[in-house]
Amino acid sequence: MKKAILLDCNTLKYEMVPVELRDYDIVIMNTNKPRALTESKYNERFAETREALKRMQSKLAIESLGELSNEEFDANTDLIGDETLIKRARHAVYENNRTKIAQKAFVAGNLTKFGELLNASHASLKDDYEVTGIELDTLAETAQKQAGVLGARMTGAGFGGCAIALVAHDKVADFEEAVGAEYEKVVGYPASFYVAQIGSGSTKLDVE
Repeated sequence: MKKAILLDCNTLKYEMVPVELRDYDIVIMNTNKPRALTESKYNERFAETREALKRMQSKLAIESLGELSNEEFDANTDLIGDETLIKRARHAVYENNRTKIAQKAFVAGNLTKFGELLNASHASLKDDYEVTGIELDTLAETAQKQAGVLGARMTGAGFGGCAIALVAHDKVADFEEAVGAEYEKVVGYPASFYVAQIGSGSTKLDVE
């Protein structure tokens, strides 16, 4: 059985989660955008999120935002005060909880639910963390509208780079054509597409 790693980045503890994509492929969509100022923007988001955590720690006994449920966070946003910092922290809290729900979806074999989480994740990265841009938004949002697609989101640090989509195997060719055409029309240059599946992971090979 193929597996994904559920990693707690606070403790580095991990759990292997069964993942069966069945008749779906992971399509990697490269914006082909030159990535400028990515590091500085990433550091800015990190600093904003840390400041939001610091303000919440004035009342709450937490070491990380990942310890909060969505409801606990929403009930204490007054501790943060600044709307931009609230948005950054909301993304961190909600995304962490989406990851926990994704684990349950994989265990249950519910790929539809996982696709919905991908879509919600991209919306949060766009609206709350603000790390997408027209290139990634065009790819992900166009992908989400295509037949045979369960969900799509940007991946990586943002501001360019790649997005991924979960696409029915028999719809991949049509998907690439439709998304590629819309992307080039909006952005002005082509995207690149790569089809992937989850592999069995690294193993020890006995070579004679």
